[in-house]
Amino acid sequence: MVLTHTTSHTYSHPFPTVTLAFFLRYYSPQLNPFSSHVLSTDTISSHVDPDTGRLYTTRIHMKKTRLPSAVVKLLPSSITGGGGDKSSYVLETSVVDIKEGWMKTESRNMNYTGVLSVVEQQHYTTTPLDQATSTPAAVSAGSLVPMTPRSMPPNTFVTTTFSYRSSLGAKKQEKVVPEAAEYDGEHGTRRFGDWISGWGAKRIQSSIESIASNKTDDQAVKSRDGMRIVLERLRNNGVVAVLRELRRREERSVFEQ
Repeated sequence: MVLTHTTSHTYSHPFPTVTLAFFLRYYSPQLNPFSSHVLSTDTISSHVDPDTGRLYTTRIHMKKTRLPSAVVKLLPSSITGGGGDKSSYVLETSVVDIKEGWMKTESRNMNYTGVLSVVEQQHYTTTPLDQATSTPAAVSAGSLVPMTPRSMPPNTFVTTTFSYRSSLGAKKQEKVVPEAAEYDGEHGTRRFGDWISGWGAKRIQSSIESIASNKTDDQAVKSRDGMRIVLERLRNNGVVAVLRELRRREERSVFEQ
């Protein structure tokens, strides 16, 4: 079972500024006060396709986060590891086509995937998706025609889809648990199997997915607020001034260490 949730939002900023804000949103808590939970961001790869001019980027974010407290209370500590504050990783991939005016991103958790997998997919466009005559995915790379310069619309539209999937107690795992219990004789493993059987795997999965969905709604609001702050600072101070200030602060922090 997969639980999905889709929302739409409009930023009153042109597409190039919104894409820049997306890549800067975790740069520093001074730029985005809602990013203090992000401990680091590393770029794994980044390249421009010479045929399409599209920018492909893969990044990994390390965040100070944990499973929702309601999930921690629901599951045995042998699964959650006690549920305390821990560092977790999020893998982010993105494709930007500045000429056609769209960006697609996908973020997924790399920790606790046996308990819950969360995938966030975003589609940024210069026109609402329901008004677009064609979608970027329907255009093959061989049929792309260079576009003539045009004025950039003042707004950027984004559709966000969250997908939640819990595989806890799935059939594949249910087969492994009894074998492991017989092999190593650990009572903890047997208790986990009994716990799964007592609650019912489907019921547990549904509860975990629902809890995660409710928590993500709050996080999505903070994420939009953070993007809005970055966008306003870029608009009020200018891109160059913001980047220079961030660089100065970064240099000062290096000398202070």
